[in-house]
Amino acid sequence: MKRIALDVKRTAAAVGAAALLLPLAACGGSAEAGDGKTVTVTVGYQSKTINTVTAGTLLRSLGYFEKQLDALGDGTTYKVKWQDFATGAPITAQMTAGKIDIGSMGDFPLLINAARGKQLDQPTHLVSVTGYNLRGGLNTIVTAPDSKLASLTDLKGKKVSTSVGSAADGTLVRALQRAGLDPDKDIDKLNQQPAVGASALSAGSADALSQFVAWPGLLAFQGKAKALYDGAQLNLPTFHGVTAREKFAKDRPAVLEAFLKAQAQATDYLDAHPVAAAESVAKATGLPAEVVYLYNGDHGISTFDPSVKPQLVAALKDDVSILEAAKLTGDVDVDSFVDDQYVKKALGASYGKRLAATPPPAASEVWPRGASETRSFTSPAQLLAYVAAHRDAVRAAYVPDATTGTLWFADKAVWVADGANLVPFVAPATAQAYIGAHGGARVITYAEALERAA
Repeated sequence: MKRIALDVKRTAAAVGAAALLLPLAACGGSAEAGDGKTVTVTVGYQSKTINTVTAGTLLRSLGYFEKQLDALGDGTTYKVKWQDFATGAPITAQMTAGKIDIGSMGDFPLLINAARGKQLDQPTHLVSVTGYNLRGGLNTIVTAPDSKLASLTDLKGKKVSTSVGSAADGTLVRALQRAGLDPDKDIDKLNQQPAVGASALSAGSADALSQFVAWPGLLAFQGKAKALYDGAQLNLPTFHGVTAREKFAKDRPAVLEAFLKAQAQATDYLDAHPVAAAESVAKATGLPAEVVYLYNGDHGISTFDPSVKPQLVAALKDDVSILEAAKLTGDVDVDSFVDDQYVKKALGASYGKRLAATPPPAASEVWPRGASETRSFTSPAQLLAYVAAHRDAVRAAYVPDATTGTLWFADKAVWVADGANLVPFVAPATAQAYIGAHGGARVITYAEALERAA
């Protein structure tokens, strides 16, 4: 498995809550539609939410689900209809209308999915996980490149864009509360879709933006934003997962298991070929491959694993109170929503090993131009020395935050010189906390860091 010390046989070759109230657009048939010999399975996914690629963009491009369905040999012809959405809310709306059978979305939208399914008597279940970060690094608060804002307390009285009901909004709420601010009174929260929020930040109509993968990394890479707060400072797991309609799962368990087997195959492919996978996802989404790799690479922010880990279920339970406070859901019975029986059956003996596995520490990494593989380094200083000697031959360079482990672009990181040590951080606040505990340490520019390492 990707970045996990686990001996699992590779099988890649063989095997926004308001949007829920919008009118339902026709989305094609579900697995219950068909003449008995031909069945259409409808899968909802978010191509640009690249933490879900093993159940969406990458899986679709590899064709593993279709191959698994062909291998069922039950006399039925299966057709897969892939439906791409910008967020999880419309996927939930279509699922509760019986128009989507399987969907993937983030942890907060998953809870809304559970609540809406129960409310409309169309129950759904979390059946597997796609990508996760045990500290919360999938969500980041960013500001404009020339912003003078340096900490969360500086957001008081400012306009902050986020998508209410998303994991990014949850990060914003929790981060502000820890900083002693009231998220309902001390900021002017703008409820906007990610693309709208990104435009608002660039136009100056928003002072900060709290969003999920891959928006913060994309804006930083484009030079349109800089990090203000690393979600991993919360030290609370964030993840994306796969949800399925209960009726579909009960009526066609073999089809759901085929999907989960295919998801595991896509996960193994991503683990074995992270650069090729990043290039594939970039081609399908229009995102820069360097940004995709930041999250989905060999040492990326996301760890991909279909097993439903207890830590993630516990985090989901903690998230309920945030949505309740925002009046987006009532109480959600997470235990009844989680149903890992299908993924356990699909993965067989390997499931227990995957469940027990943990991500290793992040590492510094360089993607040389024209290379099909990246180079890893044991320290940021070693990476800097390599970049300094190969300036024109580096496509992208990544370093982990010294406090949280969150990977970030080396040229966008906050660098601190501590004697001979060169220490990177995602956000200025964590850098300043380090400086406060290390006398003589100071912030330097990336150019200065390269010069010192050369």
